[in-house]
Amino acid sequence: MLQTLFHGPATELLTGISFQALGLCEIVSAVVSFFSSTYVIKWKEFFPEKELEYGTPPIFDGRAVCYPSYEIIRDYFAWRQVDCHINNQYNTCFWMVVKSGKSTREAQSLLKGTQAQEKNQMLSQLFGIDYNTLPVIFRNGSSVFNKEMIVTDNGVVAKSHKKVFVEHPNIIEDDFWVAHPLILETTSPTVADLAR
Repeated sequence: MLQTLFHGPATELLTGISFQALGLCEIVSAVVSFFSSTYVIKWKEFFPEKELEYGTPPIFDGRAVCYPSYEIIRDYFAWRQVDCHINNQYNTCFWMVVKSGKSTREAQSLLKGTQAQEKNQMLSQLFGIDYNTLPVIFRNGSSVFNKEMIVTDNGVVAKSHKKVFVEHPNIIEDDFWVAHPLILETTSPTVADLAR
């Protein structure tokens, strides 16, 4: 996991710092701090028409967990993707109900205890929205990972490098992991390897 998390700008941020000297809390703190500042700096690049409101600055959290196996790591990511879907479906319903004239309290009351199928029916019948046709980014969330890019010269591998991608795949199914073996490769470096 650390290979995926600490490749790219975060690595540059921590260059010269021994990973062995840092505890997990310090690593997470540095990464979250870097992400928060980058989010603010890059805001206009992604949202040129919308001002960032500084009355409530963006806040991000992070956590570092050592899972004992790649299977458990995959289960964790699958759970996070399902959680993204559940939260987005609820929020889509909630805000459509509010836009229709109900108060936030009324919207919460209406949605309390509803299951996915009921929310899909509500979106379809009341608002003409087929949840399954919403952009995949909202249903799957975003996954940030490295892909190895190979440059060839007359059919011979000239060089290879890793490039960071942001995609919205279904990471619950095996197809994603088969197509991206570098994410959970068994030869991932240890924290000591990263410090070298």
